[in-house]
Amino acid sequence: MDTNLTVLLAGASGVFGRHVTGTLRAAGYRVLGLGRGPANEVRADLLDRDGLLRAVRDVRADVVVHAATALRKPPTSHRGMYGTDELRIAGTANLLEAAGVVGARRFVGENIVFGYGYRDFGDRVRTEDDPFGDPDPDKGIARHVEAMRQKEQLPLAVPGLHAVSLRYGLFYGAGATEPTAELLRRRRVPVFDDHGHVLPWVNLADAAAAVPLAIEHGRPGAAYNIADESPMGIGAMLTATAAAFGVRPLTVPVWLLRVSPLMHRIATTSMRVSTAKARQELGWKPEYPTAADGLRALRRAG
Repeated sequence: MDTNLTVLLAGASGVFGRHVTGTLRAAGYRVLGLGRGPANEVRADLLDRDGLLRAVRDVRADVVVHAATALRKPPTSHRGMYGTDELRIAGTANLLEAAGVVGARRFVGENIVFGYGYRDFGDRVRTEDDPFGDPDPDKGIARHVEAMRQKEQLPLAVPGLHAVSLRYGLFYGAGATEPTAELLRRRRVPVFDDHGHVLPWVNLADAAAAVPLAIEHGRPGAAYNIADESPMGIGAMLTATAAAFGVRPLTVPVWLLRVSPLMHRIATTSMRVSTAKARQELGWKPEYPTAADGLRALRRAG
């Protein structure tokens, strides 16, 4: 595929967006950042439909990538996820209208493996054929999962649009891990024993590498799990991060997290995902096979 294409990247100035911008430009794409900040070539708010459509009126792009988030730090409450929920639904709907205005025929959306559910799946590995976005009896969790489902489904309803969804593991790496380490240092986030629960993770650089591959090789309507080979629980990851940065964190029993229902639900979720589809169809392979590899590289870089 000709990579001499223009990509309109929503969320380009965010932590993940900066990684995606660098990866796309290194691959030969022209990238136009879309966001509210002055670093963006297209200044607009995804939640302001009319303002967004005015901002892209004279823009032309071949591909639109949705990597926008409202998160500035790891969410510890349901309320902390509301802005991202809104971006996943209303923001996606508005961005799809903008994609039509700029003439894009390809769309890549960022999603997260929590769309499979916030629960203990045991040893059963989740694949892209498993249900994604099923309702949850907890109203707070149900709201987030429904937003993940809609973000993936909305592009599929646009006639003629080649839409691909990337279901990422939890992010870590340059730009994301350092703020977490600082929260651990200030004892604003505790570590805890997650009792063998595991979650998928992915280094931000490896996550960004999947975007041009999805543009070039993704099948229309397909979703792909993007995660590394070292599932570990959130408690184990926080402990490893503290060790990598030489931090003495606050340690608490996991039951104490019940004061933050979202954090407790994440801490007690256990999930493994298969990335065979992404490896076979996209040719994706992580540079950092495990989180230990990625944390070592981050420590050396620092």
